[in-house]
Amino acid sequence: MNSGKALTVSTPGRICLFGEHQDYLGLPVIPCAISLRIRAMARQREDDTIQINLPDIKQKHTLKSTATLPYTRQRDYFKSSINVLRKHGFSFSRGLECTFTGNIPINSGTSSSSALIVTWLNVLTQLSDQNRELSRETLGRYAHEAEIVEFDEPGGMMDHYATAIGNCMHLEFEPCIKIEPVEAPLKTFVLGDSLEPKDTTSILARVKNQVLAIVEKLKKRHAAFSIQSLQPIHAENYKSELSAEQFELLAATAGNHQITKQALDIFKQTDFDHLTFGRLLTEHQQVLREALRISTPKIDRMIEAALCAGAYGAKINGSGGGGCMFAYAPEAPEAIKKAIENAGGRAFIITMDHGTTTEKRENFTP
Repeated sequence: MNSGKALTVSTPGRICLFGEHQDYLGLPVIPCAISLRIRAMARQREDDTIQINLPDIKQKHTLKSTATLPYTRQRDYFKSSINVLRKHGFSFSRGLECTFTGNIPINSGTSSSSALIVTWLNVLTQLSDQNRELSRETLGRYAHEAEIVEFDEPGGMMDHYATAIGNCMHLEFEPCIKIEPVEAPLKTFVLGDSLEPKDTTSILARVKNQVLAIVEKLKKRHAAFSIQSLQPIHAENYKSELSAEQFELLAATAGNHQITKQALDIFKQTDFDHLTFGRLLTEHQQVLREALRISTPKIDRMIEAALCAGAYGAKINGSGGGGCMFAYAPEAPEAIKKAIENAGGRAFIITMDHGTTTEKRENFTP
């Protein structure tokens, strides 16, 4: 019999330190990969069957590697990943069996779906007929195509690059993608899952569409208007042209952008200021809660509990309306974890982590 290949790949989840609800507007963000991961154990088969096992959610999927793969369910990511790779010149004459496990909270704003897709793409490319190991940046780009572009969904590229490349980075999107690794001695975080389900697509569409409509309106009236260069103090210049809600969203967008720039300045300092870093996280949360209104009463209580227990700062994570928050906890992370759990959340002590990785390769004879 022909020998085949087997491998194990893992990919981290992510938190968004600064720039929540900014990437799809072309504004910069600072995400950080975290030490919760999705892992895939895969091996080639002699036939053309692709067997996908998801024991954590008690699901199985069966595909044919050589067949056309029309989408038959919402967010059909296993198929879309194969379809995207075929567009980029990959082919699959052999099947494979792949089992996914992980500890990233699902549908909670920590990029579990993006980590899954990046992991799957990493497996597929290495077990394809072309037998290629792609760069992390390319895997992030292909993951964005498979998750967002293929299904014409709202959303940016932060999740895909953050999970694929790993560690902490500053991402710029205008005039083109620029990925800048951020070197910072970040210490412990505590992630808190509110256990409240969220609807990422609806929230992204609501906030994104409203801000884009404001930008389009102002560009028609002011040819030089740019959301990328808007300073918070200058938002007042447009107050008379907008409704109260529109002005609030515009000012919040400019405010979040300014906080992100302040955070980047801290990262670039020789002596990293952990207290100021934490304070900026909390300032970011205030804007997200009061202006964008994406937080929830339970998440607010979890954040307050973490701050009272000694966290340097805390904010909601992800698109909002439920899901997770996180606290920066260089000191007493166990006490902060307990405080979040006492407020009704499920908590994880986490650290910054590396990007998608092939943990093990081997050849076998079926």
